[in-house]
Amino acid sequence: MDSNSLTIALCQMTSVDDVDANVMQIEELVERIPESAGVRIAFFPENSLYLRLQEGESLRGLMLQDEAFAALSELAVRRKMNLHLTVPLRLEGHLYNSSVWINDQGALRATYQKMHLFDISLANGPSVRESDVFRHGGGPSVIEIDGWRFGESICYDVRFSELYSIYARQEVDAILIPSAFLTRTGEAHWDLLVRTRAVESQCYVIAPAQGGVHQGASSSGFRETHGNSLIVDPWGRVVSRLVERGPGVDIQTLQRDEIDKVRRQIPMKDHRRLPVDFGTSH
Repeated sequence: MDSNSLTIALCQMTSVDDVDANVMQIEELVERIPESAGVRIAFFPENSLYLRLQEGESLRGLMLQDEAFAALSELAVRRKMNLHLTVPLRLEGHLYNSSVWINDQGALRATYQKMHLFDISLANGPSVRESDVFRHGGGPSVIEIDGWRFGESICYDVRFSELYSIYARQEVDAILIPSAFLTRTGEAHWDLLVRTRAVESQCYVIAPAQGGVHQGASSSGFRETHGNSLIVDPWGRVVSRLVERGPGVDIQTLQRDEIDKVRRQIPMKDHRRLPVDFGTSH
């Protein structure tokens, strides 16, 4: 298999608070991907399988043994495609905002748990406290698919450059930022932050997002998300953007030559002055 290029699918969702409905939405998006396109992995946003629409609402969380994952494993095998999604996941008795990788053989693995939890209160806007529900993740994670190395993060992590400095030093090929940005913060900061992570890490950034109006399926909840799922190249150029207010798919082929070209022109790895642990106490 040629590891100099990798064809991927960027998938935007409008998830709701009903797991079965969200599984159907994922299946419908995958069916939009032509088998002839050669897509090796489809990336889905934060809260792919369950999006809590009312703050304070109880959240059971999923387990890797749940039927939803069995259905997605069958889909991955049938389409000979990896799937990457992010869900509320119960691990060892605790609830995490966790990424899950399903490979093209149907095997599942929880790969990364969100480190920075979204506890905010916007002026004249909503208050959100993820830490009331989720436990903080323990550290960075890099996964490898077809010889391509992906540094993982989730949504609010994007504001914390120290995480991405670790991935830059590890010279990953791409960074993942599955997200569910609020409309207000998305309009102000989404493009800026995602493109910055690509420029400073000199790699691709893949940022599938929730987008549109989310109407409660099992509650009266309501939510709106920014959408604008992005793929950004190592030079900081937006090569893919899903602008529709709702589910969508775009197919792109990542080229390793693009990464190498940027790193040759601006050899940041040779110019770094600060150690990783600079400024920490001992």
